[in-house]
Amino acid sequence: MKIRKIEANNRKKCFELVASDGRALEYPYSRLRIRPSANDRITDVRVDPEVGGEGFTYVLGSGKEDTIVLDQVLEYNKDTDYLRDMLLYKLSLKAQKLVQDRGVSKREIARRLRTSPVQLYRLLDQTFAGKTLDQMVRLLAALDCPVDVVFKKAA
Repeated sequence: MKIRKIEANNRKKCFELVASDGRALEYPYSRLRIRPSANDRITDVRVDPEVGGEGFTYVLGSGKEDTIVLDQVLEYNKDTDYLRDMLLYKLSLKAQKLVQDRGVSKREIARRLRTSPVQLYRLLDQTFAGKTLDQMVRLLAALDCPVDVVFKKAA
């Protein structure tokens, strides 16, 4: 996903952006590492080609600048697709570590899952987006690591 349009809204004290899928998202100034002030306002904001259009750079009057990537915006807006992808990523890393630590062969794990070794390699690949939470829970169970869900209160 890329950023199509970005604007600074000083009244709301946030950046307003439009993603390539058409969603309008906001990112507040309060989340910035280098925050604007009454004496040091934002003079420029643009989609940053150096991060492949997946982020934006803002410049303050003092010349200080910083880049915000789209992942930060999606996390702030609690985008469900992003949160799911991050959960799958974390589960994949955990499964990789367990495979390494347990010393069980990948063929044995594939046999326990009743799947092919190729599919197992896909599940272990943190960049593969075609897996589901159900498949990852099954994989972790096959590695003798049951998954328990804990609900946290919103801060």
